Amino acid sequence: MALTVGNPLPPHTVSMVTGPAGSASYELGLRYREVLRRSAIDLQVIRTAGGVENLMRIQDPAAGVKVTLLESGLTTEEESPELVSLGTVFLEPLWTFFRSHSHGDATRKLRGKRISVEPEGSATRVLARRLMALNSLSEKSVVLLGLPPEQSAESLLRGKIDVAVMLTSWQSPVVRRLLVADGIVLESYPRADAYVALFPSLSKVVLPTGVADLARNIPARDVALLAVEVSLAVRKDLHPALQYLLLEAAAEIHGGSEIFHKAGRFPAAEAVNLPLSAQARQFYQSGLPFVYRVFPLWFAGLAERLLILLVPLLVVVFPLFRVFPGIYQYVVERRIYRLYGELRAVEAELEQAGPGSSHLAEALEDLATRANRVSVPLRYSQRLFILKSHIALAKEQLEKRQDPLAGRGAASLSSWGS
Repeated sequence: MALTVGNPLPPHTVSMVTGPAGSASYELGLRYREVLRRSAIDLQVIRTAGGVENLMRIQDPAAGVKVTLLESGLTTEEESPELVSLGTVFLEPLWTFFRSHSHGDATRKLRGKRISVEPEGSATRVLARRLMALNSLSEKSVVLLGLPPEQSAESLLRGKIDVAVMLTSWQSPVVRRLLVADGIVLESYPRADAYVALFPSLSKVVLPTGVADLARNIPARDVALLAVEVSLAVRKDLHPALQYLLLEAAAEIHGGSEIFHKAGRFPAAEAVNLPLSAQARQFYQSGLPFVYRVFPLWFAGLAERLLILLVPLLVVVFPLFRVFPGIYQYVVERRIYRLYGELRAVEAELEQAGPGSSHLAEALEDLATRANRVSVPLRYSQRLFILKSHIALAKEQLEKRQDPLAGRGAASLSSWGS
C-alpha cells in the first residue's frame, strides 16, 4: 500500500550525477540545485567522467543516485528497466576542434593524430569510437587521450594535441573558448545525414556562419555537426513529488531558445531510449496535478498517495451506501418479526388451552417485557406499537379464558395478519 511501502513524504536530499568540471552537464546540475533549493530540497551534484559513468551509477541501487542527464544511444528500456525519462531537455553536439584547417570529413582526417576524446566513462568516447569504426579507424591508427574538457582545450591551444573531441552543449565555456581561439578550427561533418541514417539516436544540427563572433566571422562557413538528445533520467522509485519538481525546473532551465532550437522546444515529451514516467506524461499533457498547484510539496505528495488509496476504496464502499439502508431495515424489522413469530405460537396454543394455563401467561408477560426493551428508529415505531397491542390483546384473551364467566361471552382473538 502507498502509505506503508516506502516513505509517503519526499526526501529532503537527492543525488544527481552530471559530468566533469567545465562540462555543460555539470553547470546545468548546479542550476538544477539552485531551483530545487527554493523548495527546500538539497540536490547533491556529483561530478563524473560523463554519460557512461552516470549510467552505471544510477543503475546501481546501492549508489543512492536518483537523477542524471543521459545522452541518447547509451542504453535502452530493456537494459535499464529501473530507469524512466522525464523527457528530453537539450541537444549536445559533437564538437571536433583541429589545430589546422583542411577540407573534408572530420572523422576521416583523424588518422595519425593525437586526439583527446575525454576520459573512459564519457559518452564522447563511446560515440567517437562508433564513428571511427564506421570509417575503418582503429585505436592503433590514432593516439587516443582521455583528457577532461578543460585540460583538453588547454592542451590543444598549446599544441600538445592535434584534435579535441567533446560532446557538450553550445553553452559549454570550453566550446565558446575554442570557437574564437586563433589557430583552432571547428571541423564540419559533410556526411552528417549518412551518420544519422546509420545511427537514429543522432541528429544533424548546423552552426550558422559568424554566430560565434560576427565581427571576425567565426565560423567562416556553416558547420554541420552531429548531436545527441539528452534526457533527464531518474530511477522509477524517485518520489512523484520530486519528479514534478524536476519537471518544473527543466521547464525553467531549458525552456528558452538556443543556437540549435527555438523557445519551447525543450523540455519535450520524447522517450528516446527510456519510457516516460507516469508523472512526466501527466505533466506534458495537462501540467501539474491540482494538489501540487495548491498545496505545499510535502502535503501534496501525501495527498496524492492518499488519493491512490481512497479511489479504489470508494469504488468498493460506494455501492454499500446504496445497499446499507435495505440491510438496516431488514435488521430492525427482524427484531420485531421475531417477537411476532413467538406471539403467533402462543396464540395458536391459546386457542386450544383451557383454564389454568399459567405458562402462557408467563410467556406473554415475557414477550411484553422484551417488546418494551426493543428500541427502534421513529419510522419503525408504529410496527413496534402494533406488536405491543397484539401482545396486550393476547393477554386479555387469556384472562377471559381463565375467568369462566367472562370466557363464555368472549369472542376469539382474530388473526393479526402479516
